[in-house]
Amino acid sequence: MRKFLKDNGLSLGFGTLFLGTLVGQAFVGHADFNVRAVEHQEGTVSLWRYVTSSDFGVDVMENWQSEYLQFTLFILGTIWLLQRGSPESKEMHKAGRESDRAQRVHGHADDRSPRWAAAGGLRTWLYSWSLLLVMCGIWLASWGAQAITGRVAYNADKLVHHEGTVSFLEYLGTSDFWNRTLQNWQSEFLAVGSMAILAVYLRARGSPESKPVGATHEETGVEG
Repeated sequence: MRKFLKDNGLSLGFGTLFLGTLVGQAFVGHADFNVRAVEHQEGTVSLWRYVTSSDFGVDVMENWQSEYLQFTLFILGTIWLLQRGSPESKEMHKAGRESDRAQRVHGHADDRSPRWAAAGGLRTWLYSWSLLLVMCGIWLASWGAQAITGRVAYNADKLVHHEGTVSFLEYLGTSDFWNRTLQNWQSEFLAVGSMAILAVYLRARGSPESKPVGATHEETGVEG
């Protein structure tokens, strides 16, 4: 058990933080929802009804989709885009997909390489892009879920105010949908851009997201 915890500490640690904050969001979101309901002289709801509602769903999904978009674009961007001096960037001469030898695929795979790295054809192509494909798939799925739950919440608010509802396609053109989307996208892009440039000049000793403390500002792609 100790070995398992040590070997999986990063994923277990953030998984625990994720579940803890999701539960916390459910409780405080439920309380806030009921406060607003009382203010508008409407009925309150149970915790279970709240966490299965579109109000809770859209709040969760709009954050999920922006996070996975961030990683999708970061993975894709760092294949070709470089930042001199940043550990988040590849070395300046390695832009692009790199050679089969560098990536250890096809005839350059060794005995310890995953089987699909040496298989060739579609299997190697799929495995070569598997991280990007899965991240992009989760982003699109969560963005779609945000649109669906957002429309339900939007129409529920319209009905409360005795206004007409909108179709799914009409909702995709509303300011509500794009405000929920863009307010998350801009913060993710800022965070990634800030990390790329700040890591050129600043350090976090022992972190692979930082260069070694004594590394020069010009060293690119090195980890501490």
